[in-house]
Amino acid sequence: MSPANEPRLSKAEKTAQARERARQIREAQVKKDKRNKLLIGWGIVVAVVAIITVIALVVLNSVQQNAPIADKGPTPANANAHGGVTLLANSNVVKVDPTTVNVADVPSAPATKPTTIAVPGGAPEAGKPVKVIAYVDFICPICKKFETTYSDALTKLRNDGKISLEYRPIGFLDASSTTNYSSRAANAAACVANVSPDKYADYFNLLYSRQPAEGSAGIADKDLKSMATEVGAANIDSCIDSKQFRPFVKVATQEAAAIGVSGTPTVFVDGKQWDGTSDFNAVVQAAIDAKK
Repeated sequence: MSPANEPRLSKAEKTAQARERARQIREAQVKKDKRNKLLIGWGIVVAVVAIITVIALVVLNSVQQNAPIADKGPTPANANAHGGVTLLANSNVVKVDPTTVNVADVPSAPATKPTTIAVPGGAPEAGKPVKVIAYVDFICPICKKFETTYSDALTKLRNDGKISLEYRPIGFLDASSTTNYSSRAANAAACVANVSPDKYADYFNLLYSRQPAEGSAGIADKDLKSMATEVGAANIDSCIDSKQFRPFVKVATQEAAAIGVSGTPTVFVDGKQWDGTSDFNAVVQAAIDAKK
């Protein structure tokens, strides 16, 4: 039947059809609203779970990073009991057998600050290169400036056999990061000294070239691990995860404070403390000349 021949709807029938269409539209809208509310509800649940997970991971990481460190522990191979690794010519280091250190063995600090610091192991030795010993902190910007200013000259002097260069990384500025970065980085450097002493200088330099800002979280452990691989060192993952040499760093830090070291860098040349203002290259050269 053509549209022209279709029966015309009455006013009541048209009204009923309009109401039915309106009802269907309302029902469709109600279903859509319910579906959207359900999706929004699940979205909120997922978001809340994600936030809780992130907070839990942050808290867990903070707890792990700030967990108490044992007072006693091993030293890495190739490092002395004072926290130092001594660089010689090229990639050579002074070979040292591992031992154990203990906070209980750290001497008590004197009642008054000494006018001169007697640095352990710093006394000059006849017929041996001049000893340069530097207490440093890997988040200390002044330490980075010291390295930037003097590293090339010191490297040449040790390559020429005129000096030995001992670094003693400590955790003086742990409070300047939210994750005890100073001690974590010092532990990572000790891990490298233990397994790949020939890469110690490269790793040390890389830690300063990528030095994080004071007050930040510092470099994450996973990145400290990958940086070791980057310089060609053996794997240090388990060493970092277990905080193997954090007691070693703790003892070195407390011993430094006990002998009168109050900041970083604190540097000694054949046992005499550099004043931090005079030309360091000239001070070292004078010590070399005095041995001739």
